[in-house]
Amino acid sequence: MIIAIDGPAGVGKSTVAKLLAARLGYLYLDTGALYRALAWKTLQSRIHPTDQAQVTTLLPGTSIHMQFQHGLVQVLVDGLDVTGDLRTPAVTTAASIVSAIPAVREWLLPIQRQIGQRGSVVAEGRDIGTKVFPSAPFKFFLEADATVRVARRHRELVAVGRGGTVETTSQDLSDRDQRDRTRSIDPLVPADDARFIDTSTLSPDQVVEQMIAAMSTGS
Repeated sequence: MIIAIDGPAGVGKSTVAKLLAARLGYLYLDTGALYRALAWKTLQSRIHPTDQAQVTTLLPGTSIHMQFQHGLVQVLVDGLDVTGDLRTPAVTTAASIVSAIPAVREWLLPIQRQIGQRGSVVAEGRDIGTKVFPSAPFKFFLEADATVRVARRHRELVAVGRGGTVETTSQDLSDRDQRDRTRSIDPLVPADDARFIDTSTLSPDQVVEQMIAAMSTGS
């Protein structure tokens, strides 16, 4: 069974998805890490993320794999473990840009679906319930107040030693929302049958409890 979790940055998707997967004994699939992996290679290849033609030329010669061991995920690009390099501000921005390229989305789609075939999966991203796994029996769309999202994202960056100003984080988040919600292919929108959860005042554990309750009642 696949559980789909979608939503913008800063709503707690990754934290909640990991907790839910651990509670249920499911595989955790962070689809955003795949886009970040390609963004990392784009930057390493000294290609600007907005150069769609050049980014597209990278695809045939690129190999991206996810390894799952003891609840941890490793992302390999051409055999190299790049997991620790995927959360930098530069890669985050580049990932948001390359994810809007239709050829990139189509190239990564079968990779995501192949992982989903491994069994019970909690998948999180921005088009899981609408594009990647539209037949998932349970779909959730997380939202949160803008100021809460900025604060959460800023704390994440500070925790890894990459925190700039709150104003910069706010602008980056706003720019990313604009790209995600307005891209021409598979924009960030909730699936028609997704259950909304506002995480603004909820802890990750409380969000997970709501999800489990919804699944147990089938609502």
